[in-house]
Amino acid sequence: MDNKIKAMFEQHGGVMRTAELKESGIYYNKIQKLLKTGEIEQVRRGYYQYVGEEAFSDIPTITTLFPDGVICMESALDYYGYTDRTPAAWHLAVDSKSTRTRFHIEYPLIKPHYVQTKKFPVGIANGEIDGKRVQVYDRERTICDLLFHRNKVDSEVFNTAIQRYVGDPEKSAARLMQYAKALRVEKKVREVLGVWL
Repeated sequence: MDNKIKAMFEQHGGVMRTAELKESGIYYNKIQKLLKTGEIEQVRRGYYQYVGEEAFSDIPTITTLFPDGVICMESALDYYGYTDRTPAAWHLAVDSKSTRTRFHIEYPLIKPHYVQTKKFPVGIANGEIDGKRVQVYDRERTICDLLFHRNKVDSEVFNTAIQRYVGDPEKSAARLMQYAKALRVEKKVREVLGVWL
């Protein structure tokens, strides 16, 4: 039975909704039994993930629960290799009109960043983490966000990220300036990165 449950969850990327479990013949009593034995766990009301020997990545849970979320800030720095620190939580940008309560989940740890509607789409790119497609802010948007939130970021993390961006052959100075204008951090970009661009 264990392998059947595992295969079922794998087909759904590691996360299943109550309705999907019911469609597969897993009803309330069976769900409760699986929760009790620790084979599955509830990640949010109506959403469950398989807990096996080989634990699943957080990514399927994140993309299922927050399809509109964009990986940003420290998580984006980690994605591009601009930091050596693994963030304690997943940093996700969402539209500022998003409901706050949906982020009240025990696992995975999510740090939501509420972004103004007009600034939200700037720099959204497609990436891949653990074989799953994700939305992530591109390098330039990540650097603009870093400059905007400079006072909230550890100085070592900030300096490492700036140095690695400067040395990144895939960076685009033109795009950085275009975003800086749209996100109102032009002055900060010129102050910090002017000499290298």
